[in-house]
Amino acid sequence: MTSKCKLCWAITALLIIGVLTVGSWFFIRGNVTDADDGRISILLTAAERDFVLAEMRGLLEAVETITFELSENNMAGVAAAAKSVGMGSGGGEPVTLIAKLPLEFKTLGMGIHRAFDDLAMEADDLGDGNIVLGQLSTLLSSCTSCHAAYRFDVSADQ
Repeated sequence: MTSKCKLCWAITALLIIGVLTVGSWFFIRGNVTDADDGRISILLTAAERDFVLAEMRGLLEAVETITFELSENNMAGVAAAAKSVGMGSGGGEPVTLIAKLPLEFKTLGMGIHRAFDDLAMEADDLGDGNIVLGQLSTLLSSCTSCHAAYRFDVSADQ
């Protein structure tokens, strides 16, 4: 290998390392800024914001169904509602959206979906409404924490 070829490989390797480093930084940080209300503002396009809000609305609708089914002592209905928003419900999120979400938000979101799966499993396996209600309360605490920490704004440059 000539010294010119070695130099090309070295430059290419440095470029790859640089791109991976910058990409990782954006994956962890997301597209955020400090909001005037003390929360972290996640900057999205209008379509991305609508997508996230629709998913959150789906989670809230599942909670509504779960609480109704609990009042009816219908554990099969509880499990079905929880499964509908569990880990299996994911997918379809635009890659550009995922890249804009900070890592902590992504981690909280995945935790919420896993918690719904755990709730469904509890309803299916033991069917103890009090345990399920306790799980739902813990799950809602995660939702409240996330809403207290983050908000979604449409970025002016998008």
